[in-house]
Amino acid sequence: MPGQRPTAEPAEQAAQGATEGTAGGAAGGVSDGAGERPVGLTRDAGFQIGVSRTLPHPPAAVWSLLTSAEGAALWLGPGARLTERVGARITTADGSDGELRSHHAGSRIRLSWRPAGRSGSTTVQVTVTPGGSGTVLRFHQERLADPEERARQREHWRAVMDAVAAELAAR
Repeated sequence: MPGQRPTAEPAEQAAQGATEGTAGGAAGGVSDGAGERPVGLTRDAGFQIGVSRTLPHPPAAVWSLLTSAEGAALWLGPGARLTERVGARITTADGSDGELRSHHAGSRIRLSWRPAGRSGSTTVQVTVTPGGSGTVLRFHQERLADPEERARQREHWRAVMDAVAAELAAR
């Protein structure tokens, strides 16, 4: 997020070009002058998680998948339909819902997102950027409640990344 530079955990970097961003650094927490903050905790956006991977596909192909009905179902859930209209509501078959906050065709989508059963919204951003011989795909989620939700969402986004990579490979 603005003013924050995610750092990559070395194990994630090494695994198939993947990196995982955290709010401010090494495992064990971040000093904020008043003590240690847990990994992934920001000053103003709660806990966050970021997962990225370099995919061996052109940016247009990655973007096309992510914004299709089939692709939106992979990262938001079955029934999700994306539009370019800022302010548009997005809902899924399981009752998750959100609102499109920004849309930059070909590169970035940002939305408020409330998974089914969760009382408050989170913020999800997906970015697609050229990188090396392919595309860097990043999922970032903030306003998570606690370290447990952060850990669950880390696994969720890793699984989403695997599903996107598999779908692209099958095309």
